[in-house]
Amino acid sequence: MSMQKGAISAKKNSGSDDVVNSSVFKLAWPIFVQALLSMLLGYIDTLMLSGYDQTAVGAIGNANQILGFLTLAFTIISSASGVVVAQYLGAGKKDKINQIYTVCVAFNLALSLIVSGIVYVGSDGLMKLLNTPEAMMPDARSYMRIVGGFIFTQAVLDTMSRIFQSNGRTEFGMIISLGMNILNVCGNYLFLYGPLKSLGLGASGVAVSTTFSRIAGLCAAFVFFSAFIDGHISVKYLRPFPKDILKTLLRLGIPTAGENISYNISQLFVTGFVNTLGIAAINTKIYANILISFAYLYSVSVAMATTIIVGHAVGAGDYDFAYKRVNKTMRSALIVSVCIACINFLISPVTLGLFTRNSATPEMGAQIVALGRSIFFVAIFLEFGRTSNLVIINSLKASGDVIFPTYLGIAAMWSCTVVGGYILGIVCGFGLVGIWIAMAADEIIRGIVVAIRWKRGTWRGRRVVQENA
Repeated sequence: MSMQKGAISAKKNSGSDDVVNSSVFKLAWPIFVQALLSMLLGYIDTLMLSGYDQTAVGAIGNANQILGFLTLAFTIISSASGVVVAQYLGAGKKDKINQIYTVCVAFNLALSLIVSGIVYVGSDGLMKLLNTPEAMMPDARSYMRIVGGFIFTQAVLDTMSRIFQSNGRTEFGMIISLGMNILNVCGNYLFLYGPLKSLGLGASGVAVSTTFSRIAGLCAAFVFFSAFIDGHISVKYLRPFPKDILKTLLRLGIPTAGENISYNISQLFVTGFVNTLGIAAINTKIYANILISFAYLYSVSVAMATTIIVGHAVGAGDYDFAYKRVNKTMRSALIVSVCIACINFLISPVTLGLFTRNSATPEMGAQIVALGRSIFFVAIFLEFGRTSNLVIINSLKASGDVIFPTYLGIAAMWSCTVVGGYILGIVCGFGLVGIWIAMAADEIIRGIVVAIRWKRGTWRGRRVVQENA
């Protein structure tokens, strides 16, 4: 009898064991590709419209800024679902996993349907908040109503992606993102330059293409879930409603969503500071962020892969394994991300030159290259802190330790990045370099604090499984 129980237990945990014993690279590279494809999906509409109608480009840019901010609301559940699902799978408690899947999808669907309605009805008012020029309003309105009206597809798709990742199937999100990009490019071509160009839809056609690709991606996500994930999503799991699960998800998700919203608002302040420094500083910031994003995407991918393993290990109560895994990941992630930052610095005259070769004046191009080189030098030190933050803070949250890193992040971003950036960049006159130094200080200080917290083990014993077990 005991042997039979042992066999059943081993069978239940076999999937989790596979995740825990997986290499970080195996889990991380599909996440990296998915993140890169998702970033490209946001740029494709703008790029393809640039050769069709410059007014429409500005209209979509304004619309996406609002839609991007509104989608932060969906991270409340999607971010928490990754933690809860991973820990329950790690603990082998599959009796509640179907309820968790269903609550995650149902809550984000309900919330996003409300947001979709608000966007559709209030698109004009939202666009006026950004002082959108009157000439751009028709295109912005049509794009907002179509893409925003179906924004619930993105919300549910994000939740499904988290579920896949928590099960160790990170390749599903990558495949879906690739398919969505292909569909979006083909759709944009049809409406802007192909057979459907005669309809003259412009921005509306691009919106239809974007929305169709997301619907197709969501359908593919449910097919993958049904075929490869050991679980079910059904209304029957909501009766009686599992309040304990929703309470746990909100407790974990609200602080993370609040931190994301705080970060985006703080970046608006930083953008405002940079906008007072002139065109050279503005363009340098844009070009630098594009080139630095490769190191950032690598760090994010490795951090997310590590949190999947940590979530399963903590759910199983193996805190020592989680501790050692994070330390091992930290060493390799720091080496790679800092090397990328150093390479960015060394080749910056060439890469920045690609952006500035068509500058109106050679002096402007030379100024951007010189300023960008200084930024990339500061970015080497910034990467030390940022990589530590991404790996350790996400691991803390994966273990259930959410409140401390959230409060630390909000305090650091406003005191260092915003206040420090204003003092160094504007008051002291160091300009964009001063703002970058302030951002580096933010990341480094946070990195040191969370590294100490991780070493002390304050996060041990905070797993969420205990609450609902």
